[in-house]
Amino acid sequence: MAKGEISPDRIAAQNRKARHNYFIEETMEAGLMLLGTEVKSLRAGQANLNDAYAAEQNGELWLLNSHIPEYRHGNRNNHEPKRPRKLLLKAREVAKILGAISREGMTAVPLMIYFNPRGMAKVQLGLAKGKKQHDKRETIKQRDWNREKQRTLRAKG
Repeated sequence: MAKGEISPDRIAAQNRKARHNYFIEETMEAGLMLLGTEVKSLRAGQANLNDAYAAEQNGELWLLNSHIPEYRHGNRNNHEPKRPRKLLLKAREVAKILGAISREGMTAVPLMIYFNPRGMAKVQLGLAKGKKQHDKRETIKQRDWNREKQRTLRAKG
């Protein structure tokens, strides 16, 4: 596996619609402040990142609208499923993201939550611009054409 690639068995949640709805300009890794029951629920692979985004509150970045369900074997101290979670980034990275969001009209979209080799939960954030409907159709058309091209090359080869 190449450096920077994430093993599929370490991925806790993916936002598959993000690459369909947005042009991803740049990606970066951020840490997550989680509670113990959230980590256990993530390890069980039960998170949902659809409709999730990162936003600024008091000069810090927070992951909003992400759903990590309550841990099944938790007690009354279980976590709230849709609570805001603080993203852990260096000050320079936070300034870069906040500048892109405010100046260039971009959005910070979580692409996946995964566990790094040390076992820490990380979020892959993408700085993204929204796609228009015709851009989405063009992407689908291009993907279908590439698939058809591969089929014909395989049949002739």
